[in-house]
Amino acid sequence: MKKKFIIVGVLFALFAVTETNAQINLGEKAIGAVQKGVAAFTLTNADAAALSKEAVAKLDAENEVAGPNDGYTLRLNRIFAKHANSDGLTLNYKVYKVKEVNAFATADGSVRVYSGLMDIMDDNELLAVIGHEIGHVANNDSRDAMRAAYQKEALIDGAASQSAKIATVTDSQLGKIGSALIDSKHSRTQESEADLYAYNFLKKNGYNVNAEESAFRILAKMSEGTDSSFITRMMSSHPDSQKRADDAKKRAEKDGLYKAYVQQKIDNSVPVVKKTATTKKTTAKKTTTKKK
Repeated sequence: MKKKFIIVGVLFALFAVTETNAQINLGEKAIGAVQKGVAAFTLTNADAAALSKEAVAKLDAENEVAGPNDGYTLRLNRIFAKHANSDGLTLNYKVYKVKEVNAFATADGSVRVYSGLMDIMDDNELLAVIGHEIGHVANNDSRDAMRAAYQKEALIDGAASQSAKIATVTDSQLGKIGSALIDSKHSRTQESEADLYAYNFLKKNGYNVNAEESAFRILAKMSEGTDSSFITRMMSSHPDSQKRADDAKKRAEKDGLYKAYVQQKIDNSVPVVKKTATTKKTTAKKTTTKKK
């Protein structure tokens, strides 16, 4: 089977949920919307964050998460920990040890990076992609995607509900919300705004802004691979990676910062701690000779 690469920066949060016993309590107002199928219901920021948090918790349980001493985690800590609280956002981040090329961020501030992405992008390129995903959170795109998915689920199940009141959103409903999220990709405008956020994120924090163009060039090259039909389907409602790379280049040129980017060394290994050699001191014994 040919390996399918999931293109980064054009994706939405992936909520692949399985049937378990977990449930999510969103309160009577939110549940009432599910029951009644109220099309005008507005999911609050708190509701979107709560639902996202539970969905990501499921993903964390279903994927291999890099441990605290794993090379991938150590690298992400090194380059991103300082930005975990920025622009009024509180972000939590982890690495999924999955060979697909992907990253996503959700309304609760969860950022998940796949090891496959970290294998092909250097620190600056990786920060450009993560910055893009954070942009979706900062711009409320992630919240809006959750709201649309939740609203769609309300319309699906609302008419069938005979109960006057239910206390939780079940896993079955959460699974449908996840599927709806997968179908509702971010708009071209939202993607472009997130690209701009990523560029400004790099610029503001003193990173090489040309890494954004480089990241998109990498993704564009991947889209020319053997599984181009899959990539075409995934890219159908998003800007072309080549165009996004060109736009990033124009931004850098306008700021007088453009210079062809040279990818730096990529190292996801655990740093080797050099042992300090210990030298044993030897004391020479003094010998005395007695005169006879």
